[in-house]
Amino acid sequence: TNHRKSCNLVMDKAKDQKPWFAIGQEYTLLDTDKHPYGWPKKGFPGPQGPYFCGVGADKVYGRDVVEAHYRACMYAGVNTSGTNAEVMPAQWKFQVGPCEGIEMGDDLWMARFLLHRVAEDFGLLVTMDPKPMQGEWKGAGAHTNFSTRKMREDNGIIEIERAIDKLSRHHIRHIKAYDPHEGKDNERRLTGGNETSSIHDFSAGVANRACSIRIPRECAEDRKGYLEDRRPSSNCDPYQVTEVLVKTCCLDE
Repeated sequence: TNHRKSCNLVMDKAKDQKPWFAIGQEYTLLDTDKHPYGWPKKGFPGPQGPYFCGVGADKVYGRDVVEAHYRACMYAGVNTSGTNAEVMPAQWKFQVGPCEGIEMGDDLWMARFLLHRVAEDFGLLVTMDPKPMQGEWKGAGAHTNFSTRKMREDNGIIEIERAIDKLSRHHIRHIKAYDPHEGKDNERRLTGGNETSSIHDFSAGVANRACSIRIPRECAEDRKGYLEDRRPSSNCDPYQVTEVLVKTCCLDE
């Protein structure tokens, strides 16, 4: 189902509040046999630790795809703002944003299309599954940064904390909006381990990767900025994610 129409209506209602978003899209590169790219064919790589933001052919797999993708995004006019290797080998992240309103969903969907198309040229597949490998391997999310004009102004921390209070009262509604199967996909990822919060509990904190909502340390120190919702899954619909954030935090719906 295309959720763009309802998202756009909500963004129009809240346009005076200038809602900004940035989404960190995590994904995993696969070989054509659906096995993570670069992994031993009949085994596993070494434990997680050296791969995050790694450098070296023994730590990162598929950088050519990543760099071709961000160039394609820039050429196409997608507002991309960074990439990095993730915790699990063959897992990567790219950031889209900051985008205002409906542009967040538009740009992320285009960036996803370009990623699949670029990977095709390298003979690889891309999965947005939030838990592509079972066990103690990190899942994949779509961490969503969100702010309004008041949050970005001096003493905006008050507005940030007010938004977090609202989010705490609508946890189940947000979980249902944060993956295509109303939480069933995210249930495999949001276990409380591997830098996630539990899908069953709402939490918030400063510079804490194990919370539902994280306030970046620099925002806490500056007392303004944005919040990061770490719950959306990598296969989320960004129109649904941004729509429910604005409904809860801006429109009190």
